[in-house]
Amino acid sequence: MNNYFSIGKLVSTHGLQGELLLRHSLGKRSALKGVTAIFLEERKNSFIPYFLQQVTVKDGEHVYIHLEGIDTKEAAQKLMPGQVYLQEDDFKAQTASSAPLALLGFTVEDAHHGTLGTVEEVIEMPMQVLIKVHIQGKEALLPVNEQSLVKVDRKNQVVHLDLPEGLVELYTNM
Repeated sequence: MNNYFSIGKLVSTHGLQGELLLRHSLGKRSALKGVTAIFLEERKNSFIPYFLQQVTVKDGEHVYIHLEGIDTKEAAQKLMPGQVYLQEDDFKAQTASSAPLALLGFTVEDAHHGTLGTVEEVIEMPMQVLIKVHIQGKEALLPVNEQSLVKVDRKNQVVHLDLPEGLVELYTNM
């Protein structure tokens, strides 16, 4: 089974030929070079491929994309506002190593509780980044900011945190 990673969202249509504006969190200007298909989740865990015909960079976090078979503004509108996913290999090739999104799949270790789980989602907020981890089968949102982040071990794919007292217990009812 392939792993799919969310890179952003379709935010608007552009022009009359079915182009779409994609806002991404790849952490760098990207023309998605080498990517042949993006994936949209039409139903939970059902990823449908859409093949890229053309990609034009707008700025550091936006690109215009034209998808095969999407030739009108109305057809493009039906895909809105879709989350956009890439397969794991494309995701790793396109994401800047400094981007918070690059933490997907990393193991999370807390200074007090040890290994907590694996980063399943990265949520970028204006003042901090939250990572979603399942701790003992329960979904937890953990802050990654100046106070909680100890270090990121990219070689071993581990995020070392020192979480506030009581936060893990809040999710695990310990």
